[in-house]
Amino acid sequence: MDQSLGAASHCDAVAYDDIGRFSEVISRIRLYCVGGVAEVRIQMASKKLIALIVVSALLAFTLPACVFSSSNEPSKSTELKTLVIGTDPFPPFVSDDAEGNASGIDVDILTEALGRIGYKPEFKYIAWEKKNELLATGELDCIAGCFSMTGREADYRWAGPYMKSRQIVAVEPSSAITSFADLEGKSVAVQSTTKPEGILLNRTNPDMPEVANVFSFSDRSYLVPALLKGSVDAIAAHETSILQYEQDYGVDVRILDESLLDVGLGCAFDLNDHRGIDVALSDAFEDMIEDGTMYEILSRCFEDPSPFLQVGDVRG
Repeated sequence: MDQSLGAASHCDAVAYDDIGRFSEVISRIRLYCVGGVAEVRIQMASKKLIALIVVSALLAFTLPACVFSSSNEPSKSTELKTLVIGTDPFPPFVSDDAEGNASGIDVDILTEALGRIGYKPEFKYIAWEKKNELLATGELDCIAGCFSMTGREADYRWAGPYMKSRQIVAVEPSSAITSFADLEGKSVAVQSTTKPEGILLNRTNPDMPEVANVFSFSDRSYLVPALLKGSVDAIAAHETSILQYEQDYGVDVRILDESLLDVGLGCAFDLNDHRGIDVALSDAFEDMIEDGTMYEILSRCFEDPSPFLQVGDVRG
C-alpha cells in the first residue's frame, strides 16, 4: 500500500478513489411481424382458379409487410431495456475479466434476473460514497454489488434479498487477537459507508468493545494490505470478499469465529422510483432460487452455496 495511514479518530476517513468503467453490454434485437396473418383453406374447382389468384394478389399488396409463420404462437421481441447499475469492484461479486468486461456473482445474477423481466444491465463503476447522490439524480437506476439490505430497509426500494452474507473481522494469522473482546483499544480498517463501519462507529453490536481507531477507505482493496503490513490490527468486511482476496493474491488472514452481522444482499432503487422494477426483480430472484438457477450461479464460486441461499434468515 503506497499511502500511509497515519493517526485517525473514529470520524476520520482516508479516501482513495480509482474509478474504472465497465464495457457496455451489447443489445440483441430481433425484428418481428407487427401485422396479422390470415390463413384461408378453400377447396376449389379449376374454373375458380383465376379469381383466387386475383384475390391473393390483392391480399399481398394490402397486408402489412412482415415475416409469415405457420405457427399460432405470437412473435416475441428480445429487445431489452437498459438498466444502469452503480457498483464498485468487489470480487467475487463484481470485477473485470481478462477482456475488461463485467464479471462475477452479482453480474451473472442480475443479468439473468433482469433478462427475465425485460431488462439488461449496464454496470457502471462509481465512488461508493456518492451512490445515494447518483441514484437521486437519476444517473443510476439502482445500486448493487454485495450491497447489504439489513439495517437499510427504509432507505431504498429493495429488490431482494437474493443472497445471505456474513460481516466478519479478520486479523493477521499470528495475531494474539482471538475474539471480539481482544479488539478493545485496537485499530480496525473498513470500507467507508459500509455496514462494518457503521457497526464499529455506532457500536451496534453489543459483543464488540470500543476500538481505538476506525480507518475508512473508499477502496476495499486496501484493507488486506493494510492488515498484513501492520498498519491496523484488524479489518472488517464481507466474509466472501476476504476469502476471494486470499485466493486471488495467495495471502492468508485469520477470520474470527464471531459474526459482526448476518445480512441479506439486494439491489437498491430510489424511494421515489415508482416504476415497479424492484417488485418484478424481487419476484425474479425468488424464481431463480426456486428453480435452482441461483444455486448454479453461486456454485461457480462456492463449493457449497446452500448457506448463502438461506435468505429467509435475513428478511426484514
